[in-house]
Amino acid sequence: MDGTGAGAPRTVGILGGMGPGATILLMQKVIAAVPAVDDSDHVPLLVDQNPQVPSRIKRLIDGEGEDPGPVLAMMARRLEGAGAEALAMPCNTAHHYAGAIRGAASVRFLDMVALSVAHARHLAGEGGTVGILASPAVRRVGLFDAPMAEAGLTPLYAADEEATLAVIRSVKTDGPTAASRQSLRAASEELLGRGAGVQMVACTEFSLIADAVAEGATAFDTLDRLVRAIVAFSLEPATAHA
Repeated sequence: MDGTGAGAPRTVGILGGMGPGATILLMQKVIAAVPAVDDSDHVPLLVDQNPQVPSRIKRLIDGEGEDPGPVLAMMARRLEGAGAEALAMPCNTAHHYAGAIRGAASVRFLDMVALSVAHARHLAGEGGTVGILASPAVRRVGLFDAPMAEAGLTPLYAADEEATLAVIRSVKTDGPTAASRQSLRAASEELLGRGAGVQMVACTEFSLIADAVAEGATAFDTLDRLVRAIVAFSLEPATAHA
């Protein structure tokens, strides 16, 4: 980078900790995405690594536990107050609470769901079917359903939700393992067999094992779409778009 014409990189606030490893992966991917020749070329990040955000699984699947919305809203206010000029959140399921985040802060929220649906539409085309590798909570709250319907897409979810939930819990507990990779590959192969050639890795725990998707699937990681938006916003303020 020569640093000319774009001005100083803008600061992006990260609502993190869901889980901690996924947040670190996002930061690594942002660093790798910048063609930097010096430290000052990189994206300034304010990271609220808050593993104490109430469990989305307990709230949305088990029907118990504290509402994550107020905690996420507090984090958004805290990041904006610290100087964040946009916000991003590396957790797909937590986007169910995007309204609380938008209501708490005046800066732009880089919406991973909207970014990913737009990319899925580009890959699958109008009328396409898109496989979603995600927490069962994503299906239950219909996180992608309305945006995909508006884009002319049909979402398809893995049939064995207990298995996908077990992978998420395993990655949170033990990190990436051979067993978790095998289970994710099985889910991806099942979706491919049902006609979902285009697939979204739509859980940031799965992002840690995203290379385990089925051979033959055209798969992309929603986290990568968010990374692109973060870098574009920060480094190209005059032309950035989600």
